Amino acid sequence: MTSTKPRTSRTTVAPRPTKATRTITAPYDAADYLKTEGDMVGLLVAALEDGHPQVIAAAVGAIARAQGMTKLANETGLNREGLYTTHSREGNPELETFIKVIKALGLQLHATPIAS
Repeated sequence: MTSTKPRTSRTTVAPRPTKATRTITAPYDAADYLKTEGDMVGLLVAALEDGHPQVIAAAVGAIARAQGMTKLANETGLNREGLYTTHSREGNPELETFIKVIKALGLQLHATPIAS
């Protein structure tokens, strides 16, 4: 006796990998991508537009690392380890420290009115 059901074709299934694949990542550091003065200014402008103190501190820290933290410490008279700490995402530099660092990095801050 023959079956009246139509024959269906089997769906091809891709074979499962035999070993799990691992993705290896490295921590992102913006300092690695700050090659020009324009890059550094652009990062600081974006951080200032964001307005969050930790974002601004982290941006200044990335610029400082790109230019050389030891050089910055020598120019400002501040402790290198302290500069790393205060200009990280968790840092909160005092205004005096912030101004010293900005000057030593060869940058100026400018104020403009907020557009309404």
